[in-house]
Amino acid sequence: MQRTLYLDIETIPGQDPAVMDALRADAAIDKAAVKAPSNYKDEAKIAEFIAAKHAEIDAEVDAKWRKTSFDGAYGQLAVIGAAMESGEPVTFWGDAWNQPVYESQILGNFAAWLDSQIARNEALTTIIVGHYVSDFDLRFIRQRCIMVGVRPHAVIARACEAKPWETDKVYDTMVQWAGVKGSIGLDRLCRAMGLPGKGDIDGSKVWDYVRDGRIAEVAAYCADDVKRARAVHRRMTFADIAINAARDTAPMAA
Repeated sequence: MQRTLYLDIETIPGQDPAVMDALRADAAIDKAAVKAPSNYKDEAKIAEFIAAKHAEIDAEVDAKWRKTSFDGAYGQLAVIGAAMESGEPVTFWGDAWNQPVYESQILGNFAAWLDSQIARNEALTTIIVGHYVSDFDLRFIRQRCIMVGVRPHAVIARACEAKPWETDKVYDTMVQWAGVKGSIGLDRLCRAMGLPGKGDIDGSKVWDYVRDGRIAEVAAYCADDVKRARAVHRRMTFADIAINAARDTAPMAA
């Protein structure tokens, strides 16, 4: 029996202090190299110029650190969201997101849930569906599994090895809409199809919400993205049309 698993993740920048320390060490070298232009003679002006350049370097460090949320070598999983078929999405997360064992725990809970939903003989026929799932969500999950030493679930491992166009293993709504080298945001695609788009949160705000103790809201946002990806998938595969057609052609009661 073929099953369909809808998947989405939310990620945050690396929480290992060594990541920021390395970025700051590079910044210190850059700061040391800052010199005011030779035509600056006033000490106050020189100091003001150097301070401004140092502030720019600090901002660049913060921007680079935030971008580690897209890099499985340094970033971290914050929330995993999933749904089987038309079931309600479930999310895996916790308040202890800054603890070393956090990812191991949510990955373990996710795998246990998958075991409860997918029979062993269905693991090789389950399709994973998501937006940008083939080149981000699945890749990031696998990379974090490697980093924390947790073997990925068989369903995830199979999908990670799939080509983006192998829709019997992975159906990436972005790839199927825009092509392997194309891109389109889920919110934009939803709105183009007349489906509900994103609310107040988007990917750029996830870290700020988590940092401010609002990870429960991020989990709700992740669950909504699972629903959005499912709605887009159903539209793209004409699933709703097939259901309506079946109803239209059903014999009327006498």
